[in-house]
Amino acid sequence: MPFNPLYSLSGLFVGLLVGQTGVGGGSLMTPLLILLFGVHPHTAVGTDLLFAAVTKSTGTLVHGLNKTVNWSVVWRLAAGSVPATGATLFLMSRLDLRAADTSVLVSTVLGVALILTAISLVFRRQLLALAADRIDALSAGRVTWLTVLTGAVLGVLVSLSSVGAGALGVTVLIFLYPRTPLAQIVGSDIAHAVPLTLCAGVGHWLIGSVDLPLLGSLLLGSIPGIVVGSQLAARVPEWALRPALAVMLAVVGGTLVV
Repeated sequence: MPFNPLYSLSGLFVGLLVGQTGVGGGSLMTPLLILLFGVHPHTAVGTDLLFAAVTKSTGTLVHGLNKTVNWSVVWRLAAGSVPATGATLFLMSRLDLRAADTSVLVSTVLGVALILTAISLVFRRQLLALAADRIDALSAGRVTWLTVLTGAVLGVLVSLSSVGAGALGVTVLIFLYPRTPLAQIVGSDIAHAVPLTLCAGVGHWLIGSVDLPLLGSLLLGSIPGIVVGSQLAARVPEWALRPALAVMLAVVGGTLVV
C-alpha cells in the first residue's frame, strides 16, 4: 500500500486522543481504517496491533521510570494473554482470512469490543461501586487466577479485534486491585499491552495480515500526536472527553455489528 498523507493525519488524530484519554489506539484506529479507508478487517487489526506495540512501548518506558508499573500484575496478565494469543492466532491461520465469513466475524467481534469499551468508560464508577464488597472478599490466590483469566480473555479479544487491552483491561484491574493507585493500574495495563500486542502483531504479520507501509504512515503521525496529546491531557477536562469518546465508540461499534 503506497504512502498516503491521510493515514499519517489519522495517526495524528488518534495519537492526540490516546494521549489525552489513555484509551488504546485499537478502539479508534482499527474502525477508522475499516470504515473510512476501506482496509480489509484482518489487515486493519494486524497492522494496528504492531502500531499499538510501538506506541505503548514509549508509554511503558515513561511509567517504568516513574515507578508506576506493578510488574507482578503484568506477569500474571501475560501468563494468560500470551498463550491465549498464540492459540487464537493458530486457529486464525487455519482460516481463509479473505473469506467473507471471516471478515464478518472480525468486524462483529470488533464492534462488540467497542460497545463494551464504551460501557466501561461511561459506567466505570458505578460498576466498581457495585462490585466493591465482593472484590474485597476474594483471597489473594483467587485474585491471581482471575488476573490470569483476565489476561487470557484479553488475549483472545485483542488478537481478533485489536481492542480490549486499554479501557477494558484498566476497568477489570481496578475491580481486582481496588487498593492499588490508579497510576499503577494504568501503568501496569500499558506495560502488559506491549507483549500482548507485539505477540499478536507478529503473529498477524506471519499469517500475512500486516501492511508495513501503512504501519509506517500511521506511526509518522501518531508519535508526535501522542506527545502533544499527553501535554494537553491536564488541560482538557475528563468529564468532557470520556462521554464524547464513549458515544463515538458505541456508534462505530453498532455500525460494525449491524
